[in-house]
Amino acid sequence: MQDKPLFAMDIAPPAGPLTGQIALPGSKSITNRALLVAALSRGVSHLTGALASDDTRHMANALRAMGVDVVAEGTTLTVTSTGKLLVPDAPLFLGNAGTAMRFLTAACAFVDGTVVLNGDEHMQKRPIAPLVDALRAMGVDISAPTGCPPVTIHGGVTPPAGGGAALVEIDGSLSSQYVSALLMAAPIAPWPVRVRVTGDALGSRGYVDITLATMRAFGAEVADEGNLTWLIAPTGYRATDYAIEPDASAATYIWAAEMLTHGKIDIGIAADAMNQPDARAFDMIAKFPHFPLEIDGAQMQDAIPTLAVMAMFNGGTVRFTGLANLRVKETDRVRALSNEINRILPGLAVEEGDDLIVYGDPTLIGQELPAEIFTYADHRIAMSFALAGLKLRGIRILDPACVNKTYPAYWRDMASLGVPMTPID
Repeated sequence: MQDKPLFAMDIAPPAGPLTGQIALPGSKSITNRALLVAALSRGVSHLTGALASDDTRHMANALRAMGVDVVAEGTTLTVTSTGKLLVPDAPLFLGNAGTAMRFLTAACAFVDGTVVLNGDEHMQKRPIAPLVDALRAMGVDISAPTGCPPVTIHGGVTPPAGGGAALVEIDGSLSSQYVSALLMAAPIAPWPVRVRVTGDALGSRGYVDITLATMRAFGAEVADEGNLTWLIAPTGYRATDYAIEPDASAATYIWAAEMLTHGKIDIGIAADAMNQPDARAFDMIAKFPHFPLEIDGAQMQDAIPTLAVMAMFNGGTVRFTGLANLRVKETDRVRALSNEINRILPGLAVEEGDDLIVYGDPTLIGQELPAEIFTYADHRIAMSFALAGLKLRGIRILDPACVNKTYPAYWRDMASLGVPMTPID
């Protein structure tokens, strides 16, 4: 089903509850963090349970271009490095892999030479100015004229005046990935680095915690000074073997499919055994069709598309808040969710500022409401709106191959559970 590009995928409601067993892909967020940290470590690291997808492929290819040996065998990545990234022969193309772009932007500040990072048309609309500004304040010669990629980095940082720790401040309200990028690069600096978050809030704090856990597993010494400030010692990293947990964001689609069809699906891991922020969505999904009047998405952002589609069939209206960061993902997900929900039934969703309101209507279940869902090249829009097809007839997902970004086996897995699907090529 995934062997050739498809124009669309038609989804039909299953005849009964979805049952079976699914082997979830590895976490994209953890895989790309572990790949970078392993590349900055001297020696050989083995990353087990790694995700194989477009995003992780872009990261691995970029690291290979900078002298790191990355070998994939099934779900294990063997990373061999001197602990230092080299100047690539050409600009690095990162597709629409936001983690790769942000993480490498900071790491390349320590490359002895010039590195150009670029991506596809979607990446070239994704903001990176806060990270660029923070690195420039450290003395890095870096530019991103549009405030989005491409980014040009001339490696080299300025020693802190008077010795001691270098201070780098970053506004984390737009994306926690900027904070994670600075944290992961800090141990390879020749002096201690203090990373301090400014701004009104830190979106997705849980992903920063994942970053810190990954760093410490590879030998970094990080002191939490409170008030979103960390002091990182100039220890470098040590190669190690590291297990990557299954992707919690991917799990939300399976949990939702189970709940929407009253099924029973085994994903091999309990939600409370996952450390990723989106795992907390399990408790919310379990409340369906009695969602609360308001759901705060600030700390489980990638789960919001799943919950918003489920909210179409909820027993009442749901307001989703804390969504500002969703506007700068692979697409403006607040707008995309509003547009596509209303494509199914006009007036079912509305935007108010950065909030999304979904007027749940259980009477929709079982109706035929033909709709071609535009996915905006966004994997999460494709996968979440496939869930609407479990309850409605006539749902067609355009550009279904965009799920390759993080979950290449998504359509195969859904079919294995009993979802009737027709690929359109």
